[in-house]
Amino acid sequence: MSQFEPSTLAQWNQFTKMRAEANFLQSWEWGEAHIAQGFEILRHQLVIDGSVQAVVLGIIKHARRGTYLEIAGGPLVDWDNKEVVEILMAGITRYAREHECVFVRIRPQAQNVDLAQYGGRSAQMHLHAEHTSILDISPGLDTLLEQMRQQTRYEVKRAARRDIEVHTENSQEALNRFTDMQAATAARQGFVPSSPAFLADVMHAFGEHATIYEAYKEGALLNSALVLSWGNEADYFEAASIPEARKEPGAYAILWQAILNAKTSGATRFNFWGVAPNDNPHHRYAKVTTFKRGFGGADVTYTHAHDFVIRPLAYTKNWIVETVRKRRRKLS
Repeated sequence: MSQFEPSTLAQWNQFTKMRAEANFLQSWEWGEAHIAQGFEILRHQLVIDGSVQAVVLGIIKHARRGTYLEIAGGPLVDWDNKEVVEILMAGITRYAREHECVFVRIRPQAQNVDLAQYGGRSAQMHLHAEHTSILDISPGLDTLLEQMRQQTRYEVKRAARRDIEVHTENSQEALNRFTDMQAATAARQGFVPSSPAFLADVMHAFGEHATIYEAYKEGALLNSALVLSWGNEADYFEAASIPEARKEPGAYAILWQAILNAKTSGATRFNFWGVAPNDNPHHRYAKVTTFKRGFGGADVTYTHAHDFVIRPLAYTKNWIVETVRKRRRKLS
């Protein structure tokens, strides 16, 4: 007997903590941040014969091109168990249909999952750092330094010589400084930043597991970053800088301190949250890819997002809109 039903916090955490691949995208806190933003969420578990076999967190997104259910970094399930996955997908699809979604978009926290066999089709858009660099931070500090690119190791050590100070905070004041800096960074570099209101809700939901890192030199703030920690992973989620920061190793100092803190907290991996696939020079992450890879992580490509179409005619409109958007944002 199987049941696809809402989960409780205790049930959710008990299951997700056992999944080594899980990160904040399928955390209870990520759902809470979206609830605070006014989103309706799917936060269900699949119970078979009294045992939890899967959990899934999804966000219902309302767009002019149609309402859809977005599942990033999940569901958390044994993808090798086809029978369980089929039952789970039936429950997800039923939920999406009941909520008048045009389609469901899924990007698993796993590699080489054949979503086509369950009816999925490759999506036009990516979903949350499908191509990234992940560093195993379980080795000793000397080993971590040795694994770095020579220039990265030099910049990490130079930060101390240049009197770069890294401060960590979890306050609204630090978040305000970060969002102001990120808005200016986005204007220079041509990307759309997360809204300050959303980041405030993320900070509130994650509490002590959301940290603002700031790099200072002689009292001047050069770089800032928001790092999220959950389960076995810490994530370099958002970053910002001022133009003068190019002359100083503040960003290197922040990342090295974040890695040290993650290691101390018991995390085993650090996710640099997005690199350009195949060294694509036109990709939106192209300018930061060399910087991130310099810390010695391994490239990881998760299964590309797939769409499970519920209303084919309405989905055609979405397909056209996203095809144009993909080209404009250089996401190919």
